[in-house]
Amino acid sequence: MIGAPTEERKAMVKTITADDIRDLLGGFAAAIELDQLRVDALPLEKFHPGYTDSMWRAWRRDHVTYINKLLTTVSVIPLAVLEELTRIAITCEPAVVGQIAIDLFAEGASGSCLQEELDTAALFFRWLIEQVSDRSSEGEPIDRDPRPFMFQWLPVTDPLRIAQDPECGYGQPAGFVS
Repeated sequence: MIGAPTEERKAMVKTITADDIRDLLGGFAAAIELDQLRVDALPLEKFHPGYTDSMWRAWRRDHVTYINKLLTTVSVIPLAVLEELTRIAITCEPAVVGQIAIDLFAEGASGSCLQEELDTAALFFRWLIEQVSDRSSEGEPIDRDPRPFMFQWLPVTDPLRIAQDPECGYGQPAGFVS
């Protein structure tokens, strides 16, 4: 609705819910597990000689463990955090948000940050909001439903971007996978 007052437009926007966050995290964990199955099915000649299966397998496992930990705290994400995530979803480029989210997941999964900094879903998403706000320029709201944009934050193919590492060599899947 062009020209509508900001408050009126804000009232028309659907707010991201805890269930939406649960779906996002659950989908990301499933994509990581599916990626491991895909890699397990590849012939050995697809891999770079320096590829270390156990390292990347542990990297995926640590991410799924961390995501499962976050999932236990999704129901207590404050409404203010969900509203800020909604704002980010409808005003920021999904690829920018996604890169920041992937980096935060890596910090949480590896334990490279203080435990209490990313220990819960609320803390994780507060950090995401802060970092996106610091690094991204916002545009005008692109839609009233933030869910489709939020679900673009995290890739379903090569979700941890392992295939892009030069020491892997197996590359992106071909065919009907997207």
